[in-house]
Amino acid sequence: MQQIARSVALAFNHLPRSHRVILGSLTVVTLAVAVWRPYVYHPADEAMPIVKTIKLDKNQLRTLLPEASEPIDQTSSEPEEELPADDIDRDVPDVTDTHKYTISSGDTLSSALNQYGIELGDINALVSSDKALRNLQVGQQLSWTLSEDGGLQSLTWEISRRETRIYQRGDNGAFTMQSEMQKGEWQNSVLKGEVRGSFAASAVIKALQWQMDFRKLRAGDDFSVLMSREMLDGKSAQSQLLGVRLRSGGKDYYAFRAEDGKFYDRNGSGRARGFMRFPTVKQYRVSSNFNPRRLNPVTGRIVPHKGVDFALPTGTPVLAVGDGEVVVAKNGGAAGNYVAIRHGRQYMTRYMHLKKVLVKPGEKVKRGDRIALSGNTGRSTGPHLHFEIWINNQAVNPLTAKLPRMEGLTGKERSNYLAMVKSSLPQLSLK
Repeated sequence: MQQIARSVALAFNHLPRSHRVILGSLTVVTLAVAVWRPYVYHPADEAMPIVKTIKLDKNQLRTLLPEASEPIDQTSSEPEEELPADDIDRDVPDVTDTHKYTISSGDTLSSALNQYGIELGDINALVSSDKALRNLQVGQQLSWTLSEDGGLQSLTWEISRRETRIYQRGDNGAFTMQSEMQKGEWQNSVLKGEVRGSFAASAVIKALQWQMDFRKLRAGDDFSVLMSREMLDGKSAQSQLLGVRLRSGGKDYYAFRAEDGKFYDRNGSGRARGFMRFPTVKQYRVSSNFNPRRLNPVTGRIVPHKGVDFALPTGTPVLAVGDGEVVVAKNGGAAGNYVAIRHGRQYMTRYMHLKKVLVKPGEKVKRGDRIALSGNTGRSTGPHLHFEIWINNQAVNPLTAKLPRMEGLTGKERSNYLAMVKSSLPQLSLK
């Protein structure tokens, strides 16, 4: 057998190279055909499926989630070294269960939280703790944390730069609310100038309206105003009038704000009276004065005009000039829509030709409350407000009637006030 093999090998080696390549290839193909045999599967009823059992520990269960991309029977190799953290990595918060959302147009608390999978029961529990959550505003910020089981644990509502409300879930499942108010730094400033045209700073008018008739102001009258502004995060959050000095006709008029928020003169006497002189935020042109023998422009007859007419645009807010009780709020025929307010036993005020009444009979009102919108209803020749003041059942001229004054400061309050005035007066120099 060995001799046969040596003879075949010797003959094969003497063949040309091209013949040896062809002969070798045919031999390989022949052997492959001889040993190849297709496998045919014949199912049998008693055959059992082949199952590969893979045991996973608790840490490997995460690989069964849809987002897993590695075979579950393999573990990924750890990186050889830690990658350096970049700026983006530093910006990512460590707390993974904290979410933030900015309120957009059309958003409600429910629509904002539902998209993050927070259940309606949790949202209702939040609203039960604070009904104000129904009135979210564009630009406000919401942030919340979730418990391990995905339930809402806490929520923070940034209402403004000043106010933040925090809602925390208790053991009983209900939420409790805590409000945090941020305080800024108050800074004083002085504004000086002279009256040019209309001197219509409403805060100044309210402070001085009982000392002088603003209709007598003339161009060139000097004024100085002491303001205090609260700065919050570098921006002005609110402002407050502290004091004012006005020189008109060679006479100086002063008013300063006390700790109770009301204005007094340099000696602590009341600046405001029980009534405001005008039933509007600012003074409007008088189109018809108080006149017991006035010629009615509609009927042509002489009929007493028991009040004052102010020419103002339809829809202007009408204010109660003093504390009192609404006794009439209805349509009065020639008077149009009108309101009557009783102020104690002696005084009553009436407001006529209104577009819309905002109060009801029996309602208590405070000085400065909005009671109506001006209009042109009833017997009227144009948009205006007819305003009356009655004292002891007698109509009086609202522009000249003597109205009750507010009492001045006494005791320690007056001492503190006078010390404040002493320090503020030098700041109110004119020019």
